[in-house]
Amino acid sequence: MNAAHATGEVSGHVESMLKEVGEILERVTDPEIPVLTIADLGILRDVRWNGGGIQVIITPTYSGCPAMQTIEQDVRAALNRNGYTDVEVKTQLAPPWTTDWMSAAGREKLLQYGIVPPAGSSAKQSLRVPVRGLTCPRCRSADTEEISRFGSTPCKALYRCNACLEPFDYFKCI
Repeated sequence: MNAAHATGEVSGHVESMLKEVGEILERVTDPEIPVLTIADLGILRDVRWNGGGIQVIITPTYSGCPAMQTIEQDVRAALNRNGYTDVEVKTQLAPPWTTDWMSAAGREKLLQYGIVPPAGSSAKQSLRVPVRGLTCPRCRSADTEEISRFGSTPCKALYRCNACLEPFDYFKCI
């Protein structure tokens, strides 16, 4: 996310304000995976001063993501609680979101939560082929298998560990 954009010259006050807004937004969590923030996911794309207020740019993980309305409301609420009332939240579809935008901290948080983070780069993955050799987030065995292409949300697949027999989600590489 870029910390500041503005038309013309950016004053020190505006830069400071945009930095503060960015810090507030980096704490807004994803409603479907509450251990992740929208910054961890990489859907918080930019924060701008539009001359009279704050403009926040977000990109959905996929075009039909049902969480986007909640995320927009959460962004507005977080900023309103901190005194920012003139807020525009803009959804940007291009370029499309990719799991490559997830932070390293976000990937680690997923694993600690029991969801295996995306393996590798989205450019090198196919959604049609199961990922082999995923490590179970519970017992760390690599003896795992895909049992359903779709998990609790469309961006996850359901796997099972053959060692401890526990199911787990894999956040698909998109």
